[in-house]
Amino acid sequence: MDLAPRRVESASPRIDAVMGEIRRRIAARLLTPGAKLPSVRALAKALTVSTSTVVEAYERLVAEGAIRSRPGSGFYVASQLAPLSLAEIGPKLDRQVDPFWVSRLALEGGQGFAMPGCGWLPPSWMPEEALRKALRTLSRASTDVLTDYGTPLGLLPLRQLLARRMAESGLVVGADQILLVDSGTQAIDIICRFLLEPGQAVLVDDPCYFNFHALLRAHRVKVIGVPYTADGPDVALFEQALEEHRPRLYITNSAIHNPTGAVLSPVNAHRLLMLSERAGLTIIEDDIFADFEITKAPRLAAFDALDRVIQIGSFSKALSASARCGYIVTRKEWLDPLVDMKIASNFAGSQMSEALVLEVLKDGSYRRHMEALKARLSKARASLIPTLRQLGIEPWIEPQAGLFLWCRLPLGVDAADVARHALAENMVLAPGNVFSQSDTASSFMRFNVSQCDHPQFADILERAIKLARR
Repeated sequence: MDLAPRRVESASPRIDAVMGEIRRRIAARLLTPGAKLPSVRALAKALTVSTSTVVEAYERLVAEGAIRSRPGSGFYVASQLAPLSLAEIGPKLDRQVDPFWVSRLALEGGQGFAMPGCGWLPPSWMPEEALRKALRTLSRASTDVLTDYGTPLGLLPLRQLLARRMAESGLVVGADQILLVDSGTQAIDIICRFLLEPGQAVLVDDPCYFNFHALLRAHRVKVIGVPYTADGPDVALFEQALEEHRPRLYITNSAIHNPTGAVLSPVNAHRLLMLSERAGLTIIEDDIFADFEITKAPRLAAFDALDRVIQIGSFSKALSASARCGYIVTRKEWLDPLVDMKIASNFAGSQMSEALVLEVLKDGSYRRHMEALKARLSKARASLIPTLRQLGIEPWIEPQAGLFLWCRLPLGVDAADVARHALAENMVLAPGNVFSQSDTASSFMRFNVSQCDHPQFADILERAIKLARR
């Protein structure tokens, strides 16, 4: 989201353009209630318009009640603002390809819809029997587990089990460095509340998981995209972004990157950590797809020993999206303030969900489920790639694990147009620009290999591409 002043083109109605720029800044909370607006001369210079144009725009905004004038002092944002609307301060997209609308459609479970664009496994691919067994065991649990608030840090036996699992990836932590939360999204939200102030810059990969964009907009920060390569972020451009924007935070996936499926290389991991230390940057490493790996990738948190890196994860993708349980792993001195943030924003986690996850994880059935799931995903990926290639769709890379294929569409075909035409036939796709901060992925699309077995998938996609070419 580019929050820098936008040049007003001479062909545009200049007063309306100036008013629109001020409204945008207010909506994005770059100008908060009571904040002083730029002086008439300063804004005129920034937008390359006349001072009289700015004066007229300000006067009209005063008439609307959006701002107020203080004679001899200047113009100020009105005390009351409209509620924050993420859709209003984000990129303007057609409703059919807006990520909020697509996510809502998928989550509401539209009957008869094919979901190649969603980000999760079909229910039939989840470990139903292991969950039912765990629920039966949980039904005999003590009353406090079934009815009481959980402890602020979360269930100790689950934190101890997670610490043992992390050691297998080279991350040596104690249970006292792990905070259980409801989800990976809540983990990022809590960390942002702890670390960020409105207006600060945050780096994300371009492309990246689109909900990172939405969540960061809710925190009213400046989001900067860094192009992502098959080995991780472009290090030269990452360094340039550090120097230009002085960001407070960087959010990324090291292993099985969403949406590309790429894996961070050890060389790039080392370079990123060196640059981050020099710039005073904190990194959130989203490890949600850890259990999908076949070969373990480098972990920034392990290389860094949790000095500048906070690792998060959850079990919604591999175990159950209904049993909400995630975690934050961080340095010890940051744990207490993060616990305070959790209490302030959510009070306590779900002790029942934590107990359910613990019951499944400590049973060998979860390991067997994941081994079978990885094999099933590999088979689905190998089957899907030839089908896509027959339609002129080429994978950006061929990932070794995970749910996603990040693909380039045939030359001249816009992914948003394809998604729009596919939706008319009840198929939800994920066009590239919903993942791209810079809107440079219009020729790309993310496919979930586990959701592409709909009998009409190839036919609908082929028709949508043909219609998009017209």
